Amino acid sequence: MNYETTIGTLDGGILEDDRQRKRRRLIIAAVVLAIVAIGAAAYFMMGSGGKTAATPGEDKAGQAQTVTVVAPGRDTVVRAINATGTLAARREIPVGVVGEGGQVNRVYVDAGDWVKQGQVLISVDRSVQIQQAAALEAQIGVARADLLLAQSELDRAAQLIDRGFISKADMDRKTATRDSARARVNVANAQLGETRARNARLDIRAPVSGYVLERNVETGQTVSAGSGILFRLAQDGQMELQAALSEDDLALISEGVPASVTPVGTDRQFNGTIWQVSPMINETSRQGMARISLPFDRALRPGGFASVEIKAGATTAPVLPESAVQTSREGSFVYIVGKDNKVKRRPVKVGTTTANGLTIAEGLDGTERVVLYAGGFLNPDEVVKPKLLKK
Repeated sequence: MNYETTIGTLDGGILEDDRQRKRRRLIIAAVVLAIVAIGAAAYFMMGSGGKTAATPGEDKAGQAQTVTVVAPGRDTVVRAINATGTLAARREIPVGVVGEGGQVNRVYVDAGDWVKQGQVLISVDRSVQIQQAAALEAQIGVARADLLLAQSELDRAAQLIDRGFISKADMDRKTATRDSARARVNVANAQLGETRARNARLDIRAPVSGYVLERNVETGQTVSAGSGILFRLAQDGQMELQAALSEDDLALISEGVPASVTPVGTDRQFNGTIWQVSPMINETSRQGMARISLPFDRALRPGGFASVEIKAGATTAPVLPESAVQTSREGSFVYIVGKDNKVKRRPVKVGTTTANGLTIAEGLDGTERVVLYAGGFLNPDEVVKPKLLKK
């Protein structure tokens, strides 16, 4: 009996403890909910500036992010094309052996010298050729003596034919002998002239006036028609820059357009003009050549590298910083903020790059409010707070 009484007392104690625990949990939950409610009320009161409620429109504006916008207007931009190229002689004249060649007696010029048209650059040994010319001169003397003798005999025969001492046949033979002698004189004169002309070609002369760029011959060397190029001349010393440009850039330039050339290794600028625009485009590189004429200067070394800025005219267009222009698969675009402060996406075509930014060739008239920064975090039709940046 005592055993049963003990058990009943334990059950009653356990039930009582469960009730107390549940009561405490309810009290704690109620306190937490009260604290949360008070905190929420205080937050909304402070967030609304003391107002107890906010309209839907006011709540939406409060959540909108602030973006910086600008109305770019339209600026006059000088279109400048920047490129690189190789310096070269505008007209490079290779000089080689024209005649028979031979052993070089003397070289009269070196690279870096100026020469005039017809000036002797190299003298070649002609001792053998001189003897040949002397032999031909002697043959001419013999031929002339034969001619004089044949002419004298013909003259005497003409005096005797009237008296009947010379037949008509003899007269014809003497006339033929005279004509043959005259022909031999002419042949000898022609041979002598040919020899003298060949001897004159032994000396290598400047075909044009200009500046010697390269020398590839030395005294004592034996030269011939197969010796290759002995000198390179820049005709009249004129230089040029050969700049490779894209198809788009070639369409913007023409002959006579000014350009500024800066050779590598110097800060000097040389003013020139485009004298030829390539009529063809390289199928591999999709580029064409613009040739810029330059005045002579020793700092302009053919084969050297140089940069060029070509003034391709002026245009009036909006100019935006690069941060305002976004790029996608469809092309370039900007974000425009409308009168309702909603963001609109506007496709644009980017023109040339200037020191102030990118010119917008198509898509803007300059009066729009364009988002300058954080365009990558915006979505079309999103409401924003525009902050106008004055230019």
